[in-house]
Amino acid sequence: MTRAPENRFAVTATVVSLAAEAAELETRVNDLRHKLADLDERMRAISDALHVTPRSTDLPDEALGEEDSPPPDRATKVETAG
Repeated sequence: MTRAPENRFAVTATVVSLAAEAAELETRVNDLRHKLADLDERMRAISDALHVTPRSTDLPDEALGEEDSPPPDRATKVETAG
């Protein structure tokens, strides 16, 4: 009849162990949620900063992805008669 108390202690120990692990995982999940929220905030700030940055005049229009500017004319070549 000693088997029943041993099983009870084993089950209790397992429950306690799983509860402790669940608490650690919950803490980790909360930490990751906070880090994701911070990262999201930083990404939004960077995105906002990029949208208000004045356009540099040193860069060609193609480098900025502007589709309104005409492409450079590479098809015309000046050939000299020789």
